[in-house]
Amino acid sequence: MGLWEAFLDWLRSFFFKQEMELSLIGLQNAGKTSLVNVIATGGYSEDMIPTVGFNMRKVTKGNVTIKMWDLGGQPRFRSMWERYCRAVSAIVYVMDAADQDNLPVARSELHDLLSKPSLSGIPLLVLGNKSDKPEALTKQALTDEMDLNGIPDREVCCFMISCKNSSNIDTVIDWLVKHSKVKT
Repeated sequence: MGLWEAFLDWLRSFFFKQEMELSLIGLQNAGKTSLVNVIATGGYSEDMIPTVGFNMRKVTKGNVTIKMWDLGGQPRFRSMWERYCRAVSAIVYVMDAADQDNLPVARSELHDLLSKPSLSGIPLLVLGNKSDKPEALTKQALTDEMDLNGIPDREVCCFMISCKNSSNIDTVIDWLVKHSKVKT
């Protein structure tokens, strides 16, 4: 970004608020609620209780307000995912990068969801959580296993993160902020 564009962005921040709404989805125990807590408070807890249904949390980062829908990942809640992903700024698919046994289910659930016409064109951010574990996939392996390059008609981005160590969380926040919408 050029100096002039940076100056204009800084100037706009005094007059415009930016907002974004996103849905965090993924299989159970992937770390969706942990991610919400790390983004909101910077804190991490080992003792997370699985989300039943959904939770909503608003977080402000700079001049951007992020409304995050944290959706349960158990099979009985997956039918709700589409409803909460419509008209969001981005879909965030959180995965346990160290749980290779669940990769086929994770891939199937993601591709089934993205095939819904109501979600066409919404940017997708795939996060390989628990990258601090020795058995965690690399970014390239996760991209290949999840067939992320085979997803058409939308922006797809993938980052490896660790909620436990807060690694790469700043990169995730930067990506989210860049995908927010200006509200006048």
